[in-house]
Amino acid sequence: MSVPLGAYEGIVGPAVLRELRQLGEKLAGIRVVHVNSTREGGGVAEILEWMTPIMKELGLDASWEVINGNSRFFEITKAIHNGLQGANVEIPVKGWKTYEDTNARNFKRLRPILEEADIVFIHDPQPAHLLRLCTRRKGKWIWRAHIDISRPFRPVWKVVRSMVEPYDASIFSMPQFARPLPHPQFLVPPSIDPLSEKNRDLPFAELEAVQSRYGLDPSRPLLVQISRFDRFKDPVGVVAAYHMVRKVAKVQLVLAGGGATDDPEGKAVLEDVLEAAGNDPDIHVLLLPPDSHKTVNALQRMATIILQKSTREGFGLTVTEGMWKGKPVIGGDVGGIRLQVVNHHTGFLVNTPEGAAHRIRYLLHHQEGIDRMGTTAREFVRENYLLTRHIREYLTLMLVTLHSDQGNLVEV
Repeated sequence: MSVPLGAYEGIVGPAVLRELRQLGEKLAGIRVVHVNSTREGGGVAEILEWMTPIMKELGLDASWEVINGNSRFFEITKAIHNGLQGANVEIPVKGWKTYEDTNARNFKRLRPILEEADIVFIHDPQPAHLLRLCTRRKGKWIWRAHIDISRPFRPVWKVVRSMVEPYDASIFSMPQFARPLPHPQFLVPPSIDPLSEKNRDLPFAELEAVQSRYGLDPSRPLLVQISRFDRFKDPVGVVAAYHMVRKVAKVQLVLAGGGATDDPEGKAVLEDVLEAAGNDPDIHVLLLPPDSHKTVNALQRMATIILQKSTREGFGLTVTEGMWKGKPVIGGDVGGIRLQVVNHHTGFLVNTPEGAAHRIRYLLHHQEGIDRMGTTAREFVRENYLLTRHIREYLTLMLVTLHSDQGNLVEV
């Protein structure tokens, strides 16, 4: 359910909304299409769920399309995803052929809307091949990379680069992710919707209900990591850190998340996590359905400390969510987490389970540090990572792309 733009005035102020409406007037009526690979699960789908209605409210003719594929297609695209994040993966010629054929089948269905659009945003590598197929395109095409491709596995990047070079522009979350490409590149970090079910304030009764449902003890510190069960999120490393902390403090751990329809590896990772957790009654491994937004919200609000011990991370919206709820975050010293976790101010950056355990123990013995970091974290998100900043930057880059053929790396 979309929230009207005016509802955000109390959070960001009237001047911010006035600016968005002025930008919308300049783009009124243009046809904008977003294409990604899943309608639910993961940050990209969550962003498009709020972005598309707001673009419509501002006067743009915006739509969101999703490509379909079988399990083999998503196995291949997961390998591409891992390769772009630096993993040494082997994708056979037949695999690339499956990838291209699936894109071709989707193009037949999407062809009318893609050919007539003024702006097409292609999100991540799964639908990147569509541009090659759209030989009669009318508008500008922009490739939006949400993942960390700062050190890609070269054979995979070589193929993906050949697909994205013909785009009119590309978007990355931070400068380190940008790759040498022959078109303008924009820097736009992701954001959260503070009024979504996952982020809005919850009554105490709802927190108590979640607490009771999962058998959480309100009298003891609670560590929470929310993320897909993905090896790059290092949930097994989080369990290892918990075991170290448990030797000196009676903490509880929640590892909660789900899968995305375009991620076939989740089941194997979940099995590894369950094995690492063993029979410890204070480790709660929760496989949640994609619509468990209120549950995630409640778990983050009940947390003493939020964890996101990723080893690769495009941005980490769960970090943003935790900070918005006034919690210090202990995160992996990687990717977009570095943009959010300011060491010793909004949380701590770590590289190992031992480092995470050390910082957890420190905070548990310094309640004033938890309170100070939590307050700083919430305001940091308000200033930098709410949807109003995000939509402003998208509107601005659309204006630039539609009216200019020049440019390099641009921070909007």
